[in-house]
Amino acid sequence: MSAEGDALDEVTPELVRFVEAALAENRTDEVRGLLKELSAVGQASVIEQVSESERDALIALIKRDLDPEVLTELDEDVRDDVLDQLDSKDIAAAARELETDDAANLLEDLSEEERLEVLAELPAADRADIEQALAYPEDSAGRLMQRSLVKVPQSWSVGQVIDYCREADDLPDDVYDLFVIDRGGRLRGSVPLGRMLRSKRPVPILDIVDPDIPSVPVTADQAEVAHLFRDQNLVSCPVVDARGRLVGVIMVDDVVDVIDEEAEEDLLKMGGVGTDDMHANTVRTVRLRGVWLAVNLFTAVIASLVIGQFEGAIEKIVALAVLMPIVASMGGNAGTQTVTVAVRALAMGELTPANVMRFIGKEFAVGGLNGIIFALIMGGAVVLWYQDWRLGAVIGAAMVCNLVAASLAGTLIPIGLQKFGVDPAVSSTVFLTTVTDVIGFLAFLGLATIFLL
Repeated sequence: MSAEGDALDEVTPELVRFVEAALAENRTDEVRGLLKELSAVGQASVIEQVSESERDALIALIKRDLDPEVLTELDEDVRDDVLDQLDSKDIAAAARELETDDAANLLEDLSEEERLEVLAELPAADRADIEQALAYPEDSAGRLMQRSLVKVPQSWSVGQVIDYCREADDLPDDVYDLFVIDRGGRLRGSVPLGRMLRSKRPVPILDIVDPDIPSVPVTADQAEVAHLFRDQNLVSCPVVDARGRLVGVIMVDDVVDVIDEEAEEDLLKMGGVGTDDMHANTVRTVRLRGVWLAVNLFTAVIASLVIGQFEGAIEKIVALAVLMPIVASMGGNAGTQTVTVAVRALAMGELTPANVMRFIGKEFAVGGLNGIIFALIMGGAVVLWYQDWRLGAVIGAAMVCNLVAASLAGTLIPIGLQKFGVDPAVSSTVFLTTVTDVIGFLAFLGLATIFLL
């Protein structure tokens, strides 16, 4: 969402430093003039990049002229800070200028008391639309949809539709499809704008309607909506209630945001970070990351307990202590490769019960072949290094065992977690690390105890 005209999106480090210097020297007119040249995206970028104290000063300076679209572009933590500086009238004024879905997102994180104050400042029609949007689950199609759309009765002609579009003052800015409804408000189909404009005025709109368009229920998860847009190359998609009545439309630009959010969320979870804490304060960041560090500490203790069972072997053959991290590390990397592919395939709906066994079989074969290849490489290197073929054979066998185990764990862990209703992106890597460390140490030290002592 960018501002009109020749507003700029790009924000350079030099520009941010200039804004910081101007704020420090109280050159307020220069700051206002500079921000006016930026689009909503550019203004949001500046607000995010300055320090918290400078952000407060910046918002205090421009809040009366703040473009409401800026609020939709801000990181959630930064937006919360900005909203803290705006009173209910300022937030209500911004909400009036936004689409219903964006306005609902703006109000959802406010406290109940603040939300009621903002809603009280809105016209009755806007208040009703936003309250209805907030009543839907956060990640549902009902929250994502826009209520501003073009819907026409099935009894109209093309000419009547064209006249309506010309005269109505409440139509959305961007229209790609017109939606046709029956007397009960149920969706009959859609008509692309271009097709309608090429049709003669007397033609009944029902004659050119496409009745087989996809639609989504208001309760559909936003990830399912994103998959539908991707699979069918949609620009817009109608949203219907339980009775099939048309209640809104989801546009492709909103779905792009969802795809970005889902991808970002999975990436952060795979790294053991629950949410994006780039703009969070230090205490909150410590709290968010500390949870997963505690889990990792617990799994590391389990691996250490396995090592502790072979203290005698390690004391007698010091080379074991030197070589055992190699086995665990190779297993961890191989498992991470597999689990990344598996989590992505599950998220995109590409890994299903129909092909899951084929996927597991392939990864088992990949793990085995890679295990043999690197077993020969590492086994040969150990023989040359320590002049002991038995030690080379042990590390080679352990390498094969751990890479096969890592490949199986990388597939079975995310599949199993999803089956039990747990997000595989959140916990897969934690369990995977435990498996590869335990199997790696157990295989290497166990084989060494059997064949070398």
